[in-house]
Amino acid sequence: MVKLLFISLWLAAHPVHVSLLSIDYAPEKALFNVFIRIYFDDFLLDSGISADDRKNLNFSENNQFTRETLGNYVNNRLRITVNNKPMPVQLQNMDLSDNELRMNLVLNSVKKVNTITVRNLIMTSLYNDQSNMTIVRVNNYEEGVKLTAEETEKTFKIN
Repeated sequence: MVKLLFISLWLAAHPVHVSLLSIDYAPEKALFNVFIRIYFDDFLLDSGISADDRKNLNFSENNQFTRETLGNYVNNRLRITVNNKPMPVQLQNMDLSDNELRMNLVLNSVKKVNTITVRNLIMTSLYNDQSNMTIVRVNNYEEGVKLTAEETEKTFKIN
């Protein structure tokens, strides 16, 4: 009975396995602003960070260890290809509150965007019901999709 109550409370506190990814093109700068929001406890499981390294995580703006850890995690789990050219993301800032980890990133681009392919593997190896909600905005084009453990990649044709 106690075990069932504990599981019910845990599911109520964190009932879904979901991440949010937003990719917005800034034509005046020829770059993409990227935003990611995931649950911090899921990030800790998915990242494989050791217990000792977890103690070193500090979400102040200038903590180099945390910036490198998050940057490596995102670049290992997220592949964004613009016009068939892979584009690594660069972490700009991060925030952690109420178990939500939020990251703002940028990736360089080109003047004319024809296609964007997003491969999102965030937590797909952990949860069969993982939903990685993805929104792509380029000029007047906007499309949102749900990527899952079964369907991890989508190509957006911008024209």
